[in-house]
Amino acid sequence: MAEVIRMPKMSDTMTEGVIVEWHKKVGDEIKPGDILADVETDKATMELENYVKGTLLHIGLKKGEAVPVDAIIAIVGQKGEDFTALLNSAKPEVSTPLNPTKETATPLNPTKDVSTPLNQTKETTNDKRLKASPLAKNLAMEKGIDLKNISGSGDFGRIVKRDIENISTSSFIAPKIVAEESYEDVSLSQMRKAIARRLVESKNTAPHFYLTMSINMDRVFEAISAINEFSPIKVSVNDLIIKAVATSLRQNPKVNSSWLGDKIRMNNHIHIGVAVAVEDGLIVPVIKFADNKSVVHISSEVKELVGKAKNKKLQPNEFEGNTFTISNLGMFGIDEFTAIINPPDSCILAIGAAKDQVIADKGTMKIAKVMKVTMSCDHRSVDGVVGSAFLQSLKANLENPFKFLIQI
Repeated sequence: MAEVIRMPKMSDTMTEGVIVEWHKKVGDEIKPGDILADVETDKATMELENYVKGTLLHIGLKKGEAVPVDAIIAIVGQKGEDFTALLNSAKPEVSTPLNPTKETATPLNPTKDVSTPLNQTKETTNDKRLKASPLAKNLAMEKGIDLKNISGSGDFGRIVKRDIENISTSSFIAPKIVAEESYEDVSLSQMRKAIARRLVESKNTAPHFYLTMSINMDRVFEAISAINEFSPIKVSVNDLIIKAVATSLRQNPKVNSSWLGDKIRMNNHIHIGVAVAVEDGLIVPVIKFADNKSVVHISSEVKELVGKAKNKKLQPNEFEGNTFTISNLGMFGIDEFTAIINPPDSCILAIGAAKDQVIADKGTMKIAKVMKVTMSCDHRSVDGVVGSAFLQSLKANLENPFKFLIQI
């Protein structure tokens, strides 16, 4: 008897999937364990494994098409078996293809000249139709001004002396602009849809408030330089920030929490989500038990997860379970910014660039690398005093990094 294959739910937030590539075709004999297709979810591109033995009788959607979770995407059965009734019982809902075609908008009554230069009237090929006083004509000839490019201020649009004098006061003549309006509509990827849905939900439901603090990073750079002299893996500023955040969360456990509607979950474990920009948007790999790992261990794991994220190879267990999130735009020269909380976390930390700044140190002025951080907090579960205490701990840890680095 024929059996249907439905679009599986490959992540906790997945609502639909896109077929990136079919690895089998109608008529192929398949067995459990075969890879039928590659499916793009809201998080990554994953392999769709077959669990049915038989002949692939029907494929319900083409490469690039999307269907909701649980929709029929294929039918497997005995060769020659009639599956019409089974197919008609639940047809897949196919949505827009993944790769859109370029569309160019054509303006109504298009012309090459879409803007009118200053002091310019519609051109005419007959000079006798121009209305201009004799004095204006003579003055225009002396100045080398084309009357066809002048708008007259006299009666019935007649060009008079003052029109020529006004335009001759400037040597600039606005050029004709030859252009055409166009645009390209790009269909949303599954990842972009998920980002939009989750962030709108977070911003609309979680009452955000923001705390900003400046941190002297001089000793962080000294620590990194010392570590990299001996470490087999090069450690970055972001790696050390992750370790410092994990240590500060252990010191301030109320920040490491989640709002669950009728209760607050206080997480005893510390899983740090690290926002990573990928081609289709943003994904957050998770460094689990970050407080128990050395900065070198964290650096190695971050490099591996970022590589997987950019190649869409992350598995669900690698981007789920975060209890706190870090978003770092310092490498792009951003001074400071605010980030939207990544559910189910109560907080997210936005990291700016470390830049030279004059500071006071023991009564003297000196230049230091100063970094601004801004923490977005869900006021339902984290109050201002709790968030401030966490940032004070983070500042103390980053300004004295060896204090927490020697713990492991």
